[in-house]
Amino acid sequence: MSHTHTGTPLYKGVFFDLDGTLADTAPDLVAAANLLRTSRSLEPLPYELLRPKASAGARGLIEGALGYTADHPDFTQLRDEFLNNYEQAICVQSKLFDGMDELLLDLEAHQIIWGIVTNKFERFTFPLLEIMQLHHRSKAIIGGDTTGFSKPHPAPVLKAAEINQLDPKECLYVGDDLRDIEAGKAAGMTTVAASYGYCDCEEPVEAWGADFIIHQPLELRQIVFK
Repeated sequence: MSHTHTGTPLYKGVFFDLDGTLADTAPDLVAAANLLRTSRSLEPLPYELLRPKASAGARGLIEGALGYTADHPDFTQLRDEFLNNYEQAICVQSKLFDGMDELLLDLEAHQIIWGIVTNKFERFTFPLLEIMQLHHRSKAIIGGDTTGFSKPHPAPVLKAAEINQLDPKECLYVGDDLRDIEAGKAAGMTTVAASYGYCDCEEPVEAWGADFIIHQPLELRQIVFK
């Protein structure tokens, strides 16, 4: 089915958020959070309840699993334990969202550069992408600690364009969180909100101010190609 799309590309680069946009990593993140509970003799929480929290990473999942916010005295220790749990089983059930590989093959077939800009730290991002065999295909891998800034700051998004010598105005940034849209806009890119992702924001996706909204990965074709 791949490479079926013909048309002229309207963009030279497409950059994706990782968790909840490019890959469905929530099953492994939720498992790491539920391990915090079961190791304290608490029942695991339903996946559906914790899935949206994955967009806020460790902070969201610890709060979801145990009700502790970042200002709690035990938070730092819990975060280390959570991240250790996650690191031990980082790619058990994580996979690309349906249609995403087909989309990436389309981009590659048209020589459109694609890359990843995530708030996930490099220590987790690189091993995960290596296991998923995406590390050679992605032309930028920018983690939350790569530039010294994390989204909504535009620096990580700008870095992805810069290392590929692309004008941000010729790029798309796709994400499933308000922070992604804010970062993409601040970087001067056209923004796409992925409504199929975790989207755990107060504001509905429609209120984020993205240039486009997609409900599944292959809808990006209509935006990239004319």
